[in-house]
Amino acid sequence: MTKDGLVPFRVRVKETDLYILAQRVLEREAEEATVCFRQQIEEYIKREPLFMESLLPLPLDPFAPEIIKGMLAASQKVGVGPMAGVAGAIAEFVGKRLLSFSSEVLVENGGDIFIQISNERIIGIFAGRSPLNMKVGIRVPPEKTPLGVCTSSGTVGHSQSFGRADAVCVISPWATLADATATYLGNMVRNREDIEKAIEEGKRISGVEGIVIVLDDVLGAWGDYELVKL
Repeated sequence: MTKDGLVPFRVRVKETDLYILAQRVLEREAEEATVCFRQQIEEYIKREPLFMESLLPLPLDPFAPEIIKGMLAASQKVGVGPMAGVAGAIAEFVGKRLLSFSSEVLVENGGDIFIQISNERIIGIFAGRSPLNMKVGIRVPPEKTPLGVCTSSGTVGHSQSFGRADAVCVISPWATLADATATYLGNMVRNREDIEKAIEEGKRISGVEGIVIVLDDVLGAWGDYELVKL
């Protein structure tokens, strides 16, 4: 993402590796927030092992921490297991915590982004082996934020996917929902003919505002966001 005027830094806690942009270095604050939210998820999994293992939605839990409630709610909307939204959830909750210290924040967690900005930014789409890799960006106006921009891939990274899309990018005001939806739609895309079907499926999910799917040299898109050439 374009980072004019913002300061980049990284925070690593166990498997979580965050790339953050803010108005100043907030490494200590970001690390404390990351530890806090990871601990909430880890403790909940100890009590409810199905939360980690299930590939299907689980019942809402009114007594769970807010990050858990968000993951459960997103999974029910989309029809996937709650851990499908974990990277987006950590990006979102850490990002919102950092807004107490910086009015502009971007938190990227393995391709899943929470963003709150005051000026227009361009987010590039990483699509691995595709010839369209980093050739297309999404223009994000500040009035659309806070926003989640999350990407799943069947060819890049270690996250589980049953599809083979190079990138399935979903835009939503909630990064947790965007992440879960990107995982769901990514599982659907195994060939070019699946792109249109996946977009139609994504459009029905309340809270999803935009979709970009890249498979080889084919791109499909929907939503009220401008795509730009990089």
